Amino acid sequence: MNVRPIAPARLVDELVDRLADEHPGHRLRVAVDGAPAAAPDRLADALVDPLRTRGRPTLRVAAGDFLRPASLRYEQGRTNPDSFYWGWLDEAGLRREVLDPAGPDGTGRILPSLWNAETDRASRADYATLPPGGIVVVSGALLLGGGLPFDFSVHLVLSAAALARRTAADEAWTLPAYARYADEVAPQSFADVVVRMDDPRHPALVEPT
Repeated sequence: MNVRPIAPARLVDELVDRLADEHPGHRLRVAVDGAPAAAPDRLADALVDPLRTRGRPTLRVAAGDFLRPASLRYEQGRTNPDSFYWGWLDEAGLRREVLDPAGPDGTGRILPSLWNAETDRASRADYATLPPGGIVVVSGALLLGGGLPFDFSVHLVLSAAALARRTAADEAWTLPAYARYADEVAPQSFADVVVRMDDPRHPALVEPT
């Protein structure tokens, strides 16, 4: 593999160039997958306006707005890495309200958020319409292991040392889940784009030689 350093702004430009040309005239479901230390939400946010400028209506969705209720997430305790790995994200809700409607046979009627984890209540968001040719960009962690129907995936990866260093102390209990994800799912081996984010200020594209 070749690791090519790239400026953050140039990374956005290259991703926008590629996404703008993917499946023209059809909706596109994009995952920006990575631990919080890799700042997937920040990268996903940066794609929105340039994609719209290129004529691709774009809707942003955060996986953090599709968590399961606290009673289910914390059933095995608040800091259980195995539960975090397989039981926090409401994959069925994300598929039903976002990915299926944005799919080839979908209506384009998308719910941008389902659950407010802070209040532990339904978010009561309004539905939005994604027209043909539109792009929905979903950002968050552990997105690629459950068979969710993404058309294009960007995986942000950190070394184990960098991930531990950049993860907040009160979130260190999640590290075994990310190690398990890297080992069992190995998203770096199949994501359409892989970006090293040991330091998000200095990303690097991982490309086949």
